Amino acid sequence: MEDPVVQLTFTPEVEASTHAAWEKVKTHITPMEWRVQAPLIEAINRLKREKNAVILAHNYMTPEIFHGVGDFVGDSLGLAKEAARSNASIIVQAGVHFMAETSKILSPDKTVLIPDLRAGCSLASSITGADVRLIKQRFPGLPVVTYVNTTADVKAETDVCCTSANAVQVVEHVAREWGVDRVILIPDEFLARNVARQTEIKIIAWKGRCEVHERFNADDIRDLKAAYPGAEILAHPECPTEVIEASDFTGSTAAMNDYVLTRKPKQVVLITECSMADNVAADALDTQFIRPCNLCPHMKRISLENIYEALLHDQYEVTVDPAIAERARLAVQRMVDLPPPLVPARYDLVKARHHVDVELI
Repeated sequence: MEDPVVQLTFTPEVEASTHAAWEKVKTHITPMEWRVQAPLIEAINRLKREKNAVILAHNYMTPEIFHGVGDFVGDSLGLAKEAARSNASIIVQAGVHFMAETSKILSPDKTVLIPDLRAGCSLASSITGADVRLIKQRFPGLPVVTYVNTTADVKAETDVCCTSANAVQVVEHVAREWGVDRVILIPDEFLARNVARQTEIKIIAWKGRCEVHERFNADDIRDLKAAYPGAEILAHPECPTEVIEASDFTGSTAAMNDYVLTRKPKQVVLITECSMADNVAADALDTQFIRPCNLCPHMKRISLENIYEALLHDQYEVTVDPAIAERARLAVQRMVDLPPPLVPARYDLVKARHHVDVELI
């Protein structure tokens, strides 16, 4: 059977219907590439209308996905909230597998599709539910806060989830609620270390790492400052602490986006995944982006082609065992129900305070 994708053609009608997206991406995509991508974008948007579907696109999606077909775009926390609020029948997760699981956990009656089942996550694969059970046996009575970059099986063993945007808030909240001065924060070691610099709560951490952010180091930042002395350097809190200390600002992808759009720096460096800068740049035309980024091979498995195939054939559906989903939902919902932090997490604010020890499991 002939692949229906090859039958899509670039017509004046397609050009008109995708013009707004083209204006957003034209600095990153050539006209030749757009003649291939625009028909797919038009077809995907048509299928969404026909099937009552929405696409949740993470900040690390490529620009043609982010600006062309994403109905809701943002970081893990924002997308989790949109999944819970959505009235769509179908959710297509333009992201990685744990995000699709989170959408299914929060929207059990909806069909959740992921365009490529191989879109995993090095951090999510660093820990299992069995690992968490052993941790709880070793530290009885302490609350477990789990980063959302984890599988449903791990979330099911968790007291409350967090993202990089609200991790400090969640850690301090559970410490107050449980009446303890120690909290287990898993699985990202560097996020845990950077949270520890923002709170007096003692942190017990796991040795998981994001393969995108762990590759940055302090020498990279020093070299960037030497080459671009006027540039403002923004780092993700999954980066090593030495990177955080050398950067001008540290926050979630949503916080980075807000920083650029609000502060309007002349030059900026985003120490995170490559597509982040491409997507923010579309709305920050007066800012020059220096791009010393690392690609996420898992995020890059998602393409217009496989999003189209996912909607066309209702593939690949993500399911979660109901017993696991029910327990995981409690942890995710506790996070979603927390009010926004009065001050968004800023991991760069405390530079001169005493070192806070992190106990690694």
